[in-house]
This record gives sequence, structure tokens and C-alpha cells, in this order.
Amino acid sequence: MSESKTLKEFQSEIDKWIQKHGGYWPPLSMLSAIMEEVGELAREINFLEGHKPKKSNDKKEASLGEELADLIFSVLCLANYYKIDLTEKLKNILSKYTKRDAFRFK
Repeated sequence: MSESKTLKEFQSEIDKWIQKHGGYWPPLSMLSAIMEEVGELAREINFLEGHKPKKSNDKKEASLGEELADLIFSVLCLANYYKIDLTEKLKNILSKYTKRDAFRFK
């Protein structure tokens, strides 16, 4: 049986890991890491959708799920640095989209 964790628990666990491994990078470096992960995600989707084959020297056999998880990890690091509770922010965003787009996509 798999263990379910909340976003807040992941933020806490990542914070402990980061503190144990040298602390947070400066914000612009973390943003660069996020952008790098977005690029890797785009490359994986391009490959999966058949638009761009992987290079022959690309030994990395990442999956779409791994790339998404890498991106989420990077975003959670930035949120932690700025002490942002993403659980609360996601609740607010979902409420905003629910109200704003209630009839937009029907």
C-alpha cells in the first residue's frame, strides 16, 4: 500500500532534505533550475508525441512522470525559500478558476 502525503508534508520533507544538503540556492538559481526542468519536460513530451526523436547520445531515459516530479520538486524549493504554503495557495487558485471559468469551457 502506498503512502499518501499532503503537499504541505512534501514541502516539509523537501525543506529538511535541502537543509541537510547545503541549504537553498539563491532565488534566481532556483528559478533557473525550474526553467531547466521545464525544458526537460518539453523535450520528453516532444519525444513521446513523436515530434522530435531523442539524440543518439542522450543516455538519459527519463519518463514524463520523472520530469514532472523534478519540476514540482524545484517549484516546492522556491516556495519553501519564500515560506509560501502552496496548499493554501492552490486552494485559492482553484476557487478563483472555479468562479472565473464556471461557464467558459462548456
